[in-house]
Amino acid sequence: MVAAAAALAAADHPPAMPQAAGVGGPAARRDFYWLRSFLAGGVAGCCAKTTVAPLDRVKVLLQAHNRHYKHLGVFSALCAVPRKEGYLGLYKGNGAMMIRIFPYGAIQFMAFEQYKMLITTKLGISGHVHRLMAGSLAGMTAVICTYPLDVVRVRLAFQVKGEHTYTGIIHAFKTIYAKEGGFLGFYRGLMPTILGMAPYAGVSFFTFGTLKSVGLSYAPTLLGRPSSDNPNVLVLKTHINLLCGGVAGAIAQTISYPFDVTRRRMQLGTVLPEFEKCL
Repeated sequence: MVAAAAALAAADHPPAMPQAAGVGGPAARRDFYWLRSFLAGGVAGCCAKTTVAPLDRVKVLLQAHNRHYKHLGVFSALCAVPRKEGYLGLYKGNGAMMIRIFPYGAIQFMAFEQYKMLITTKLGISGHVHRLMAGSLAGMTAVICTYPLDVVRVRLAFQVKGEHTYTGIIHAFKTIYAKEGGFLGFYRGLMPTILGMAPYAGVSFFTFGTLKSVGLSYAPTLLGRPSSDNPNVLVLKTHINLLCGGVAGAIAQTISYPFDVTRRRMQLGTVLPEFEKCL
């Protein structure tokens, strides 16, 4: 959401560019902005996902009804996993997540900027609608590009100590490719993923943009601060940014959650018990 805030702030109020050409000219500033955006989006995504990795692993175990934990609730499972698998068990699959989340966050951030510019210039659409469309398209683009890593991450996270099918990320890639139809095996559950990502990304960007616009319009002194790039531009304060991002994410996740459950079941189709397979 930090990346989303930066994107929306930059789009609504473009920073003033110096007129002189050369090192300090507009082209150099634009290049630096994209590099900074790429790094900021990736690092922010890695930090956020690592923080919630224990909850994410428990979510996978409960969504797919792992036989060791399916009778438990969220907090019970958070306590049971360390007892059975050690505290590192809460971070199972996190390595694949880290490999995936940096390009995912970076691709989504930059694609959002490009789609928003394209929709505005080519279709003449602006305001909340173009945020919704650009957010949906950016989310789908990032998902498709990084989906194989998501499948591997879920397979690793679903494993329980002593019952490993895969020994690591590379072994999981090799096994899925050899036994599940080659490259297509890495795209199980892509359709519900796309159907879920469209409302998730769209609603999250739309909600965040709306909260930002309303906040800066009605309480600019209380909620805003001058941008470091351009003191004449107001951006949300850090803690307000975090709050708006959390609200936007919670609303978007709730709306798209049924698709997420379906995706997990399909991604784990071949490793689930026969009566629970969802291929």
